[in-house]
Amino acid sequence: MDAVARAPIDALRPRRLRRRRPLRFRQALPGGHFGDIFGERRLGGRFRAVRRIACALLWTLVAIPIQAVLHLLPGRAKVHFGRFYHATLCRLIGLRVRVVGASATEDSAARPVMFLSNHSSWLDILVLGGVLDACFVSKAEVARWPLINVVAKLGRTVFVSRTRRATGREADAMRAHMEAGESLIVFPEGTSNDGTRTLPFRSSLLGAADAARLVQPVSVVYDRLGGLPACRRDRPLFAWYGAMDIGSHFWRFARRGGARATVLLHEPFSPHAVRGRKALAAETGRIVAEGAAALRQNRTAVPLEAPIGR
Repeated sequence: MDAVARAPIDALRPRRLRRRRPLRFRQALPGGHFGDIFGERRLGGRFRAVRRIACALLWTLVAIPIQAVLHLLPGRAKVHFGRFYHATLCRLIGLRVRVVGASATEDSAARPVMFLSNHSSWLDILVLGGVLDACFVSKAEVARWPLINVVAKLGRTVFVSRTRRATGREADAMRAHMEAGESLIVFPEGTSNDGTRTLPFRSSLLGAADAARLVQPVSVVYDRLGGLPACRRDRPLFAWYGAMDIGSHFWRFARRGGARATVLLHEPFSPHAVRGRKALAAETGRIVAEGAAALRQNRTAVPLEAPIGR
């Protein structure tokens, strides 16, 4: 019998396939997301979001008449209940809050205090409102948002238009609040951002800082998601900026679990410790930016010292 010449690669090929059809495997559980532990649980996330949103709305509807009655009564009951409302709202939507440092308002002799914080989301209102005994300075557009405007007005919010023509009038309104003993929470960046940086502080929003006894810089960072350190990819889940819709943003956030915000309260100081409004904006912006950067990098959170004689 004549030998048949074969290529070397042909020796590695089987002469006969025992199976004409290749093996095909399927998942033991139906659905594409069951096999991916990093994917969203569609049904579980939706049920969680509906429950959280419903609880938040019910709690708000219950709290509005209570706060309205407390406004008619003397004392600081409305201040304490406002803080309790925001702290409870954070728990209802699944956001855990960690506080590092001490608030200057714990000493009644230090009031009024102007808190200067970075701003990346509407969640900042809930977080800081549950930590600090103070009312917010917000943009004028919030006064026209349904339901939210009622909560803001009951929370004694100061509305500003942030235009140059109204700067003096709005500074007088902020100064009147502090002269009445109310502490203020100001976002000197002037707008929210993507949460990966801190914008330069605008000195025009600090025109009433001389009416405060103390100024305290505050850094707010959302540093946990699913119980793990949050990274740059997770920032859009917390940050609310640009043309984002608050309803869809709330829905996406409410579907996720294990979220945490860290509030870093830096050392307070007198607004007269620095020379001028621009120097105050630069120094507080530097402190807030350094504290926020440390939190975003998951470093040890330590309140920074106040500037002296700058």
